[in-house]
Amino acid sequence: MVTTPSPLEMTLEAFLENPRDRTEWVNGELIEKGDMNAKTGRIQARLARYWGNYQESSGQGGEVYTETPCRTVGRVRCPDVAYLVPELVVQHGDFKILPHSFSLIAEIISPSDEAEEVFTKVREYLTSDCQEVWLVFPESQWVLVITSQQQELKTLGETVSTKSVLSGFSVPVSELIA
Repeated sequence: MVTTPSPLEMTLEAFLENPRDRTEWVNGELIEKGDMNAKTGRIQARLARYWGNYQESSGQGGEVYTETPCRTVGRVRCPDVAYLVPELVVQHGDFKILPHSFSLIAEIISPSDEAEEVFTKVREYLTSDCQEVWLVFPESQWVLVITSQQQELKTLGETVSTKSVLSGFSVPVSELIA
């Protein structure tokens, strides 16, 4: 007897051939990313614009992406905002799914996100070539910057800055989250 996967199940190979928008592949299951509300969507757009403007004005190059799929350790994730350094943009061109994590990633955390799932993603990103992850918490008004060597928590009245990628970028937390 042959069983066919349900609409929410798919092999990794099939998903890599035909990825779905705003959908992650985790252990054979397709997980549609939750809808953003106005606040989280605004923060996502703002951070993508800030990173993009900075990479251009600083002459560092590279590209900024939103909800673009990348491979992690045996999974496919779609970070909210991501930056890819110039060398990797040239190397990978117009990809369907980046074969590893982006260099710099931000996840905008919604009230329905579970802590274990969020930190599992961070670990996956960091073990799949990501150098730095930003977790933006709109409700508590914190930004947590995580690298393999350190974690730094910033809040209103403080400025958050990149640690290892997109050198020199910084933004006041209140401006990002406002």
